[in-house]
Amino acid sequence: MRRRTFLRLLASGAAAGAAAPLALAAAATRRRPNVLVILADDLGAVDLNCYGSTDLETPNLDALASRGTRFTQFYVGAPVCSPSRAALLTGRCPQRAGVPGNVGAKGMPTEQVTLAEVMREAGYATACFGKWHLGAEEGCRPRDQGFGEFFGHLVGCIDNYSHFFYWSGPNRHDLWHNETETWEDGTFFSDIIVREATRFLNEHRDDPFFLYLPFNVPHYPYQGTEKWRPRYKDLPYPRNHYAPFVSTLDEKIGQVLATLRTLGLEDDTLVVFFSDNGHSEEVRAMNGGGSAGPYRGCKFTLWEGGLRLPCIISWPKGLPRGEVRGQFTASVDVFPTIADLCAIPMPDRPIDGRSLVPILKSSDAPDAHTEFHWESGGQKASRQGPWKLVQNARGVKGGDKTFLANLADDVGEQTNLAAKHPDKVKDLKALHAAWKKDVQANR
Repeated sequence: MRRRTFLRLLASGAAAGAAAPLALAAAATRRRPNVLVILADDLGAVDLNCYGSTDLETPNLDALASRGTRFTQFYVGAPVCSPSRAALLTGRCPQRAGVPGNVGAKGMPTEQVTLAEVMREAGYATACFGKWHLGAEEGCRPRDQGFGEFFGHLVGCIDNYSHFFYWSGPNRHDLWHNETETWEDGTFFSDIIVREATRFLNEHRDDPFFLYLPFNVPHYPYQGTEKWRPRYKDLPYPRNHYAPFVSTLDEKIGQVLATLRTLGLEDDTLVVFFSDNGHSEEVRAMNGGGSAGPYRGCKFTLWEGGLRLPCIISWPKGLPRGEVRGQFTASVDVFPTIADLCAIPMPDRPIDGRSLVPILKSSDAPDAHTEFHWESGGQKASRQGPWKLVQNARGVKGGDKTFLANLADDVGEQTNLAAKHPDKVKDLKALHAAWKKDVQANR
């Protein structure tokens, strides 16, 4: 009921609520910005040139960073696919969004108010092309959550050419256009994303749009194109398989951005790019290939390598260019940031995100969060300032799985300070307990 009431109020009041902010922005833009959110899948924390990689080619994402702001302390809501995507689309931590872990057929609860619903009710055309992974059954699919159109796959991963899910039985085909199963044997899935995005952009070139492109790359199976495989043939295994897929991702994103440019929409489009979680070391990902650089951990862990990832935000007409920001920011902040820049009211319900507009506009702005908390697969983590506590941590030898680090001195989380600072451990545990109590009371 609260969800429907909010959406009715938004539909009736969006124009009036947006009038004053839009008047102030009139000199900078002829209309509210279009919005393009691009999500990578299992991308390593440093696996772009602009984030320090020296053995990968990512010219299109590097160019996007030069037109916008690159964040160096950007954290996702979870180190695994479904809850991370829920955090993005709801602006809430995964536990508050009702998606504490990966989902199957039953996905994100329909009472959640998504970014797509808010944008649609404010007059934006909305579409999702790519990997959904927030529920496959009726009521949980993209068009049930605010997207006017969907083309993609619903579960966690597919073969990019047959579009079958092979990784647990029974094998099943998973390619959909809206609610209709669609067969495109042999067509590379990322090419389908680019094709549909290009069509959508041409159809809505004169309308405000919110386009969500959750690529399934570089998630396994590593299927980089022949254009890139020879380029990386001399890299060690398994990076020689992972690297072509990353450059394939960059190439396909570049094709979408080129369409914006051709249509004259680049300056008027707010583009947000990040990855859902860190690189995979699963056996189906050849036990690795991605890099976390100086950070510890990977996908599924609450170490920095599972959570702290590349993020780029660009809007050439409305935001500074070529900037770098080191403040603590998070994926739950994307929803309120987009709403702020588009002058759209936020839902009247508990939200964990904060608008990043002050940070985007000033390197002197404070962190978006003074504290932050995660839970995933039995692990817990809390951060306050430079201090980070991981409980039941993966990859800790011996019986003590409580790990305290000061990230200002030890970004790689190598030295456990828990025994040296028991009061800090106690404080962070208390903060985490209070956070969890709040989540349970305010959903």
